[in-house]
Amino acid sequence: MRRMMSRETSRALAWGVLGGLLAGTFDMLYATGFWALRDVPAQRIFQSVAAGALGRAAFTGGWPTAMLGLSLHYLIAAAMGFAYAFAARDVPPLRDRPWRYGALYGLVLYAFMNFVVVPLSASPRGGALPVSWTVCSVIAHVVLVGWPCAWFARRGWDGRWWRTSRSPVLASSTT
Repeated sequence: MRRMMSRETSRALAWGVLGGLLAGTFDMLYATGFWALRDVPAQRIFQSVAAGALGRAAFTGGWPTAMLGLSLHYLIAAAMGFAYAFAARDVPPLRDRPWRYGALYGLVLYAFMNFVVVPLSASPRGGALPVSWTVCSVIAHVVLVGWPCAWFARRGWDGRWWRTSRSPVLASSTT
């Protein structure tokens, strides 16, 4: 017998996907901003994502391959948010401690993408990246990727942003 997904589960996973899409937006704004300071156009950043599937050909495809890269980036980000929300269903600490576990998730995602996904992809191997890129990227994955995934999963499953139903600011002002 086929089991249907509950409305609560659908809503929670949708929040997870939204968190992933927000994380994808933050991550891409970070990457394009970082490289814009070094005169690298956004199109090249998007193409570098497409290079994971197309290899060097991504850099000669103009805006069509750039848009493919941007689409792949959002697909991956949505999957990241979905995965956190799915795991949070059965692991309450992932919902109860979004700062802690969101940070850990961001670090895990950074390591997985850079040490597993990219090396296994068709992306051409380039020279060493600046240390500033690496340091900022680790921080960005914690703050801009892990935390949004965790907070949106919490919102999806528990219907709350904060530990209690009241905002901490309102709770302290009413005592």
